[in-house]
Amino acid sequence: MVSGKGTNKYYPPDFDPAKHGSLNKYHHSHPLRERARKLSQGILVIRFEMPFNIWCDGCQNHIGMGVRYNAEKKKVGSYYTTPVYRFRMKCHLCVNYIELQTDPGNCDYVIVSGARRKEERWEPEDSGQVLPTTPEQRERLAMDAMFRLEHGVSDRGVLERAAPTLARLQQAQHAWKDDFSLNSRLRRRFREEKKTLKEEEEEAAALQAKAGLSIPLLREEEEDRRLAALLTLRAPDSYEE
Repeated sequence: MVSGKGTNKYYPPDFDPAKHGSLNKYHHSHPLRERARKLSQGILVIRFEMPFNIWCDGCQNHIGMGVRYNAEKKKVGSYYTTPVYRFRMKCHLCVNYIELQTDPGNCDYVIVSGARRKEERWEPEDSGQVLPTTPEQRERLAMDAMFRLEHGVSDRGVLERAAPTLARLQQAQHAWKDDFSLNSRLRRRFREEKKTLKEEEEEAAALQAKAGLSIPLLREEEEDRRLAALLTLRAPDSYEE
């Protein structure tokens, strides 16, 4: 497919590679076509995926996480050396425009206008996540040797407490890694159970035919064996008995 795109391009008779360089320069077009129509304004049209559930302010409808839009991407600032981008898109259910912006400091997105977020957030420490180091802590780590030493000791303590949980997770992940052996083991167990059920059905059918029973026979349980061992069959001594 890629090779076909590269070799099946039409080159006009007056196309000169030394003069034009590429077909895009020959046609005076951008390689990104319509996506770059506002590139002179610093805006690039991209395919944007909604990072969380929101409510549209225009139509009050719910927009789920993962819904994709053609959004205008523009750089609006920087967080230290990380660029901050803003995304502007039109709601697919109404004429309202929604603007979101990256938040590198909190590793998240924030809504600028046009919608409100459906609150489904929780504190990272409640779910056992590792919290990022704040700018104040980074500054103290760079300037204060004692704080850096205490911070390292506390980090090692957190790692030691989390080691058993991490080991269990790795063991569980390794156990589910080999899909072929798990599938083979499961199919083998199903075959054994199917064979046992078939033998029990044949034995029950033979017993029904021998005793002339028309009622279905249930499987024998351990409780049935225990009760049967406690019973004793003997002839009564008298009529009253």
